[in-house]
Amino acid sequence: MTTATTQEAPSAYVPSAEVIGAVLTTAERPPRPGAAAAAMAFGWRAMLKIKHVPEQLFDVTVFPVIMTLMFTYLFGGALAGSVTDYLQFLLPGIMVMSVVMTTMYTGVSVNTDIEKGVFDRFRTLPIWRPAPMVGYLLGDMFRYTAASIVILVLGLILGFRPDGGPAGVVAGIAVLVAFSFAFSWVWTMFGLMLRSEKSVMGASMMVLFPLTFLSNILVRPETMPGWLQAFVDVNPITHLVAVVRGLMQGDVGGGDLLWVAGWGAAFIAVFGSLTMWLYNRK
Repeated sequence: MTTATTQEAPSAYVPSAEVIGAVLTTAERPPRPGAAAAAMAFGWRAMLKIKHVPEQLFDVTVFPVIMTLMFTYLFGGALAGSVTDYLQFLLPGIMVMSVVMTTMYTGVSVNTDIEKGVFDRFRTLPIWRPAPMVGYLLGDMFRYTAASIVILVLGLILGFRPDGGPAGVVAGIAVLVAFSFAFSWVWTMFGLMLRSEKSVMGASMMVLFPLTFLSNILVRPETMPGWLQAFVDVNPITHLVAVVRGLMQGDVGGGDLLWVAGWGAAFIAVFGSLTMWLYNRK
Protein backbone atom coordinates (compact mmCIF):
# COMPACT_ATOMS: atom_id res chain seq x y z
CA MET A 1 0.00 0.00 0.00
CA THR A 2 1.46 3.32 -1.10
CA THR A 3 0.93 6.58 0.59
CA ALA A 4 0.69 9.73 -1.58
CA THR A 5 2.48 12.67 -0.11
CA THR A 6 1.60 16.15 -1.09
CA GLN A 7 3.83 19.15 -0.79
CA GLU A 8 2.43 22.56 -0.29
CA ALA A 9 3.64 25.18 -2.73
CA PRO A 10 5.51 28.03 -1.05
CA SER A 11 3.45 31.15 -0.75
CA ALA A 12 4.41 34.02 -3.10
CA TYR A 13 6.20 36.96 -1.51
CA VAL A 14 4.16 40.14 -1.59
CA PRO A 15 6.18 43.23 -0.67
CA SER A 16 4.56 45.72 1.59
CA ALA A 17 3.82 49.29 0.65
CA GLU A 18 6.66 50.47 2.91
CA VAL A 19 9.21 48.28 1.08
CA ILE A 20 8.03 49.49 -2.34
CA GLY A 21 8.16 53.08 -1.22
CA ALA A 22 11.72 52.68 0.02
CA VAL A 23 12.87 51.34 -3.36
CA LEU A 24 11.15 53.85 -5.61
CA THR A 25 12.60 57.33 -5.84
CA THR A 26 10.54 60.25 -4.72
CA ALA A 27 12.35 62.73 -6.96
CA GLU A 28 10.64 64.20 -9.98
CA ARG A 29 11.20 62.63 -13.38
CA PRO A 30 14.02 64.35 -15.28
CA PRO A 31 12.73 66.72 -17.96
CA ARG A 32 12.76 65.58 -21.57
CA PRO A 33 15.97 66.80 -23.29
CA GLY A 34 15.55 69.72 -25.62
CA ALA A 35 16.38 69.69 -29.31
CA ALA A 36 19.79 71.32 -28.88
CA ALA A 37 20.80 69.04 -26.00
CA ALA A 38 19.78 65.90 -27.89
CA ALA A 39 21.60 66.99 -31.05
CA MET A 40 24.75 67.82 -29.09
CA ALA A 41 24.63 64.41 -27.37
CA PHE A 42 24.57 62.65 -30.72
CA GLY A 43 27.27 64.98 -31.98
CA TRP A 44 29.44 63.93 -29.05
CA ARG A 45 28.71 60.31 -29.95
CA ALA A 46 30.12 60.96 -33.43
CA MET A 47 33.23 62.48 -31.86
CA LEU A 48 33.69 59.44 -29.61
CA LYS A 49 33.58 57.19 -32.67
CA ILE A 50 36.54 59.14 -34.07
CA LYS A 51 38.35 58.77 -30.75
CA HIS A 52 38.01 54.99 -30.77
CA VAL A 53 38.65 54.62 -34.53
CA PRO A 54 41.20 57.37 -35.35
CA GLU A 55 41.71 55.89 -38.83
CA GLN A 56 38.53 57.76 -39.77
CA LEU A 57 40.64 60.92 -39.89
CA PHE A 58 42.78 59.66 -42.79
CA ASP A 59 40.35 61.10 -45.32
CA VAL A 60 40.66 64.58 -43.78
CA THR A 61 44.42 64.50 -43.21
CA VAL A 62 46.24 62.31 -45.72
CA PHE A 63 43.82 62.70 -48.64
CA PRO A 64 43.87 66.55 -48.64
CA VAL A 65 47.69 66.55 -48.56
CA ILE A 66 47.86 64.20 -51.55
CA MET A 67 45.30 66.25 -53.50
CA THR A 68 47.07 69.54 -52.83
CA LEU A 69 50.53 68.31 -53.73
CA MET A 70 49.37 66.40 -56.79
CA PHE A 71 47.39 69.19 -58.46
CA THR A 72 49.84 71.92 -57.47
CA TYR A 73 52.87 70.31 -59.05
CA LEU A 74 50.97 68.61 -61.87
CA PHE A 75 49.24 71.71 -63.27
CA GLY A 76 51.20 74.60 -61.74
CA GLY A 77 53.85 74.96 -64.43
CA ALA A 78 51.51 74.11 -67.33
CA LEU A 79 48.61 76.43 -66.43
CA ALA A 80 50.24 79.34 -64.62
CA GLY A 81 53.91 79.06 -65.51
CA SER A 82 54.77 78.95 -61.83
CA VAL A 83 53.83 76.60 -59.02
CA THR A 84 53.64 79.46 -56.52
CA ASP A 85 51.39 81.58 -58.73
CA TYR A 86 49.06 78.68 -59.43
CA LEU A 87 48.89 77.84 -55.72
CA GLN A 88 47.33 81.25 -54.98
CA PHE A 89 44.47 80.30 -57.30
CA LEU A 90 44.30 76.59 -56.56
CA LEU A 91 44.45 76.25 -52.80
CA PRO A 92 40.97 77.61 -51.93
CA GLY A 93 39.52 75.39 -54.65
CA ILE A 94 41.34 72.28 -53.44
CA MET A 95 40.13 73.07 -49.93
CA VAL A 96 36.54 73.12 -51.20
CA MET A 97 37.04 69.92 -53.23
CA SER A 98 38.53 67.97 -50.31
CA VAL A 99 35.87 69.04 -47.80
CA VAL A 100 32.92 68.58 -50.17
CA MET A 101 34.09 65.09 -51.11
CA THR A 102 34.38 64.24 -47.42
CA THR A 103 30.68 64.99 -46.89
CA MET A 104 29.65 61.69 -48.50
CA TYR A 105 30.91 59.76 -45.45
CA THR A 106 27.94 61.13 -43.50
CA GLY A 107 25.66 58.95 -45.60
CA VAL A 108 27.98 55.97 -45.17
CA SER A 109 27.88 56.36 -41.36
CA VAL A 110 24.09 56.57 -41.38
CA ASN A 111 23.79 53.46 -43.53
CA THR A 112 26.21 51.55 -41.29
CA ASP A 113 24.20 52.32 -38.15
CA ILE A 114 21.01 51.24 -39.91
CA GLU A 115 22.55 47.90 -40.85
CA LYS A 116 23.70 47.36 -37.25
CA GLY A 117 20.25 48.11 -35.86
CA VAL A 118 21.38 51.16 -33.91
CA PHE A 119 18.67 53.34 -35.43
CA ASP A 120 15.97 51.03 -34.08
CA ARG A 121 17.12 52.02 -30.60
CA PHE A 122 17.24 55.71 -31.45
CA ARG A 123 13.65 55.64 -32.67
CA THR A 124 12.43 54.37 -29.28
CA LEU A 125 13.99 57.24 -27.33
CA PRO A 126 11.83 60.21 -26.25
CA ILE A 127 14.00 62.76 -28.07
CA TRP A 128 13.72 65.29 -30.84
CA ARG A 129 13.33 63.18 -33.99
CA PRO A 130 16.02 64.83 -36.16
CA ALA A 131 18.58 64.72 -33.31
CA PRO A 132 20.49 61.63 -34.56
CA MET A 133 20.83 63.11 -38.06
CA VAL A 134 21.87 66.53 -36.83
CA GLY A 135 24.33 64.86 -34.47
CA TYR A 136 26.03 63.13 -37.38
CA LEU A 137 26.46 66.45 -39.15
CA LEU A 138 27.73 68.24 -36.05
CA GLY A 139 30.40 65.59 -35.60
CA ASP A 140 31.36 65.82 -39.26
CA MET A 141 31.80 69.58 -38.97
CA PHE A 142 34.90 68.82 -36.91
CA ARG A 143 36.19 66.69 -39.80
CA TYR A 144 35.51 69.49 -42.29
CA THR A 145 37.36 72.00 -40.15
CA ALA A 146 40.30 69.62 -39.68
CA ALA A 147 40.62 69.08 -43.43
CA SER A 148 40.55 72.83 -44.06
CA ILE A 149 43.26 73.50 -41.49
CA VAL A 150 45.49 70.74 -42.87
CA ILE A 151 45.26 72.17 -46.39
CA LEU A 152 45.81 75.72 -45.17
CA VAL A 153 48.94 74.80 -43.19
CA LEU A 154 50.35 72.87 -46.14
CA GLY A 155 49.56 75.76 -48.47
CA LEU A 156 51.35 78.25 -46.23
CA ILE A 157 54.39 75.97 -46.23
CA LEU A 158 54.33 75.75 -50.03
CA GLY A 159 53.99 79.52 -50.47
CA PHE A 160 50.29 80.39 -50.31
CA ARG A 161 49.79 83.97 -49.12
CA PRO A 162 46.14 85.03 -48.64
CA ASP A 163 45.62 88.76 -49.26
CA GLY A 164 42.49 88.68 -47.12
CA GLY A 165 44.55 88.05 -44.00
CA PRO A 166 43.57 85.86 -41.03
CA ALA A 167 40.03 87.26 -40.95
CA GLY A 168 39.45 86.38 -44.59
CA VAL A 169 40.83 82.87 -44.11
CA VAL A 170 38.64 82.22 -41.06
CA ALA A 171 35.59 83.60 -42.86
CA GLY A 172 36.29 81.42 -45.90
CA ILE A 173 36.60 78.26 -43.80
CA ALA A 174 33.42 79.17 -41.88
CA VAL A 175 31.44 79.54 -45.10
CA LEU A 176 32.84 76.25 -46.38
CA VAL A 177 31.96 74.34 -43.22
CA ALA A 178 28.47 75.85 -43.07
CA PHE A 179 27.77 74.96 -46.71
CA SER A 180 29.12 71.43 -46.18
CA PHE A 181 26.74 71.01 -43.23
CA ALA A 182 23.83 71.84 -45.53
CA PHE A 183 25.18 69.74 -48.40
CA SER A 184 25.58 66.70 -46.13
CA TRP A 185 21.79 66.36 -45.92
CA VAL A 186 21.94 64.99 -49.46
CA TRP A 187 24.01 62.05 -48.25
CA THR A 188 21.91 61.39 -45.16
CA MET A 189 19.02 60.88 -47.56
CA PHE A 190 21.13 58.47 -49.62
CA GLY A 191 22.19 56.65 -46.46
CA LEU A 192 18.56 56.03 -45.53
CA MET A 193 17.38 55.26 -49.06
CA LEU A 194 20.10 52.89 -50.33
CA ARG A 195 20.77 49.41 -49.03
CA SER A 196 24.54 49.20 -48.54
CA GLU A 197 27.64 51.30 -47.91
CA LYS A 198 28.99 50.57 -51.39
CA SER A 199 25.83 51.80 -53.05
CA VAL A 200 25.93 55.01 -50.97
CA MET A 201 29.55 55.66 -51.96
CA GLY A 202 28.89 54.83 -55.61
CA ALA A 203 25.90 57.16 -55.86
CA SER A 204 27.79 59.89 -53.99
CA MET A 205 30.76 59.77 -56.33
CA MET A 206 28.46 59.94 -59.37
CA VAL A 207 27.20 63.26 -58.03
CA LEU A 208 30.42 64.65 -56.58
CA PHE A 209 32.77 64.09 -59.50
CA PRO A 210 30.83 66.22 -62.02
CA LEU A 211 30.12 68.92 -59.44
CA THR A 212 33.75 69.28 -58.33
CA PHE A 213 35.66 68.81 -61.58
CA LEU A 214 33.21 70.73 -63.79
CA SER A 215 33.72 73.92 -61.82
CA ASN A 216 36.25 76.68 -61.27
CA ILE A 217 38.40 74.66 -58.86
CA LEU A 218 41.28 73.83 -61.22
CA VAL A 219 40.88 76.34 -64.09
CA ARG A 220 38.99 79.52 -64.85
CA PRO A 221 35.59 79.00 -66.54
CA GLU A 222 36.52 81.50 -69.28
CA THR A 223 38.81 78.88 -70.81
CA MET A 224 35.98 76.33 -71.21
CA PRO A 225 33.60 75.82 -74.16
CA GLY A 226 30.40 77.84 -74.03
CA TRP A 227 28.12 74.83 -73.45
CA LEU A 228 30.25 73.76 -70.49
CA GLN A 229 30.31 77.27 -69.04
CA ALA A 230 26.51 77.18 -68.91
CA PHE A 231 26.69 74.27 -66.44
CA VAL A 232 29.64 75.70 -64.53
CA ASP A 233 27.86 79.02 -63.99
CA VAL A 234 24.93 77.36 -62.16
CA ASN A 235 27.02 74.78 -60.34
CA PRO A 236 26.75 75.41 -56.55
CA ILE A 237 30.38 74.35 -56.09
CA THR A 238 31.47 77.09 -58.51
CA HIS A 239 29.82 79.76 -56.39
CA LEU A 240 31.18 78.23 -53.19
CA VAL A 241 34.74 78.28 -54.57
CA ALA A 242 34.27 81.88 -55.72
CA VAL A 243 33.20 82.93 -52.21
CA VAL A 244 35.99 81.05 -50.39
CA ARG A 245 38.60 82.26 -52.87
CA GLY A 246 37.29 85.82 -52.70
CA LEU A 247 37.31 85.92 -48.90
CA MET A 248 40.86 84.58 -48.74
CA GLN A 249 42.02 87.03 -51.40
CA GLY A 250 40.11 89.94 -49.85
CA ASP A 251 37.73 90.40 -52.80
CA VAL A 252 34.42 88.57 -52.43
CA GLY A 253 31.35 89.27 -54.53
CA GLY A 254 27.97 89.66 -52.86
CA GLY A 255 26.22 87.83 -55.68
CA ASP A 256 28.18 84.64 -55.13
CA LEU A 257 27.55 84.82 -51.39
CA LEU A 258 23.80 85.03 -52.00
CA TRP A 259 24.02 82.04 -54.33
CA VAL A 260 25.81 80.00 -51.68
CA ALA A 261 23.29 80.98 -48.99
CA GLY A 262 20.41 80.11 -51.31
CA TRP A 263 21.85 76.72 -52.24
CA GLY A 264 22.53 75.91 -48.58
CA ALA A 265 18.98 76.79 -47.55
CA ALA A 266 17.59 74.74 -50.43
CA PHE A 267 19.64 71.68 -49.48
CA ILE A 268 18.41 71.80 -45.89
CA ALA A 269 14.79 72.47 -46.85
CA VAL A 270 14.54 69.81 -49.57
CA PHE A 271 16.92 67.04 -48.54
CA GLY A 272 16.49 67.61 -44.82
CA SER A 273 12.74 67.14 -45.21
CA LEU A 274 13.22 64.05 -47.41
CA THR A 275 15.69 62.63 -44.87
CA MET A 276 13.23 62.93 -41.99
CA TRP A 277 10.41 61.52 -44.11
CA LEU A 278 12.50 58.46 -44.91
CA TYR A 279 13.70 58.20 -41.31
CA ASN A 280 10.14 58.15 -39.98
CA ARG A 281 9.13 55.48 -42.51
CA LYS A 282 12.29 53.33 -42.28
